[in-house]
Amino acid sequence: MSDTSRPRASLRTAVVWEVLKEALDRRVKATGRDVLDVLDTGGGTGKFAVPVAHLGHRVTVVDPSPNALFGLERRVAEAGVADLVRGVQGDAQGLLDVVERDSYDVVICHGVLEYVDDPAEGVANAVAALRPGGILSLLGAGLGGAVLARALAGHFTEARTALTDPAGRWGAGDPVPRRFTAEQLSALVSEAGLAVGAVHGVRIFADLVPGVLVDTEPGAVEALMRLEEAAAELPAFHAVATQLHVLGEKPA
Repeated sequence: MSDTSRPRASLRTAVVWEVLKEALDRRVKATGRDVLDVLDTGGGTGKFAVPVAHLGHRVTVVDPSPNALFGLERRVAEAGVADLVRGVQGDAQGLLDVVERDSYDVVICHGVLEYVDDPAEGVANAVAALRPGGILSLLGAGLGGAVLARALAGHFTEARTALTDPAGRWGAGDPVPRRFTAEQLSALVSEAGLAVGAVHGVRIFADLVPGVLVDTEPGAVEALMRLEEAAAELPAFHAVATQLHVLGEKPA
């Protein structure tokens, strides 16, 4: 866990990063190549692209926001990985207009499906960009985590609304257009022709624990991180996770 290549956002990204890093390592062994081609669709300013590049891999970041891509350019320059990361303006719906099919060993699709018109199309495009044997890392907003958060905040009607709404929204003011269950995300992956691998709950406890406890108790951050890791793969906790992470592998 002390790997210096891990992102520093700590609690909220630690579980996903560890799973992604292990997937990259597996792909390196499977291909026999030290340098992989990685696509980060919706990658923004490079939260994952920069640490992936620090591992020595080439990363293409596709994002619809010019401001995000400008931030990416500045971030990779500061991180010393500008030669390994390139930004391209585009979105999940038109992904194959800006990247080539069958060209990437790993595709990262984090926080994208919540906002696209057709999640199945978004996954299909990501899969089309993968080489045979390639790995998809998919991260989406979890329905159960939102329901629990609204209930614990005393917004019981909103919690029930999210529970029954087809898109998992708690009301008109909800900033997230769509949420998923682990089963829904897994189905999107399998229906796109991938073998579903590991499924993880993300931010199971981190968003519920008062910040003052984490900030003031010695060793609390590390202990909470260990707890998140221990619970991440347990299906019982997927139903209350703020986010859900699914790995899929394309047939060789």
